[in-house]
Amino acid sequence: MPTDPDKPTSQTACDPLASLRERLRTQGLRPIVRSAPDMRDPQFLANLRREAAMMARHPENDAIDNWIEANRDLEGWVWDDDFDESL
Repeated sequence: MPTDPDKPTSQTACDPLASLRERLRTQGLRPIVRSAPDMRDPQFLANLRREAAMMARHPENDAIDNWIEANRDLEGWVWDDDFDESL
C-alpha cells in the first residue's frame, strides 16, 4: 500500500477480493466457493425434467406431498409481495 495518501492506489483484480476475504475473516467468517449447475444447459434441463417426471410418478407421491404440507412451518417467514404462498 502506498504511504502517500494523495497518491492514487492501483489495484489488481486480486486486491479487491483479498480485501473482501480479509474483512470476512475479521467478522469470523470463512469465504468459500460454491458451484451450481448451469440451468441454461439443455442437457441439465432434460435431466431435471426426467427426474421430475419420475418423482411425479412415484407411487407414494400424494402421501409425500400431504406429509410436507402438514409439517411445513411458515411462521416467521416474510414473503415478497408477488410470492404466491399457496404453492
